[in-house]
Amino acid sequence: MQLNDLIHRQQLRWKACSLVIVSLLILVSFFALSVGELWILPWSPDGALEAQLLYQLRFPRLIAALMIGAALASSGAVLQVLLGNPLAEPGVLGISGGASLALVLLLFFVPVDPTAAMTMSAAMLGAFTFTLILVGLSRGGRVSTAKLLLIGVALGILSGAVVTWAFYFSTDLSLRQLMYWLMGSVGGVSWSQLSIGLLVVPVLLWLCTRGKQLDVLMLGEVHAKQLGLDVVKLRWKLIMVVSLLVGASVALGGIIGFIGLVVPHLLRLALGTENRYLLPLSAISGALLLAFADTISRIALSAAELPVGVVTTTIGAPIFVWMLLRSHID
Repeated sequence: MQLNDLIHRQQLRWKACSLVIVSLLILVSFFALSVGELWILPWSPDGALEAQLLYQLRFPRLIAALMIGAALASSGAVLQVLLGNPLAEPGVLGISGGASLALVLLLFFVPVDPTAAMTMSAAMLGAFTFTLILVGLSRGGRVSTAKLLLIGVALGILSGAVVTWAFYFSTDLSLRQLMYWLMGSVGGVSWSQLSIGLLVVPVLLWLCTRGKQLDVLMLGEVHAKQLGLDVVKLRWKLIMVVSLLVGASVALGGIIGFIGLVVPHLLRLALGTENRYLLPLSAISGALLLAFADTISRIALSAAELPVGVVTTTIGAPIFVWMLLRSHID
């Protein structure tokens, strides 16, 4: 009886927290649409200028922030289970760097201007390659969690170095301007880009329904197989989905770090490790965090706009150091 009461209270905590976060997400979304050089009421823009600002700039920017935040947070939650590492995150492990590296190579070696579909495909391929390397190294305990983390960081540094060299020797002004975007920005997202990016929404919804399978996978591969779970098939599906989500996020908004690390880890600390609740709540919380961070990046300076990646890094880096010291990984 006590166990049932404990489970019931835990479920109520998840539901109550979900209600609070959804409410905050709605409030932040309305604030993001309203605030700026012109204060606009989202439900009644006054004149053609306000309508254009709202529907052509602020709406696509908000939708992109929500999509990217949800994709990165849920991807981080899945990677932490797949790699058995509480510090796993697309940015920290270099997966986002792999996507950005593929994008820069595409811009350098493809003679025509790449379409949105081409950039999305290149980013996904780069993310998939780096994800495959990390998952392959993590299987069978070939390397410790600390070494795996360092390998991911090294991959991210390597990709960053290649990107920096590419920018340094480039004479293309648009390629140089891309450096700002790679610092993380959703300011230039258009409806045409979102139309392709929205293809990841059903993938994200599918990922959020894999919680029960991830709960079984956390018991260990042997126990998971005994319970009838096809571990190999599930792992490949999750690798593909994470690569798609991270690649699409980088293609839309550049490298935005620490959302996939901070959000799922703090939710686990506060509420528990049940992935059937954690995955959808991570997606909602990631959307909330990035929408809030992007709003701060727009209004923090009166004469300029901060890259949103700088804001998320400022929030996430101290928390990452605290988590690293707290985890005592070997």
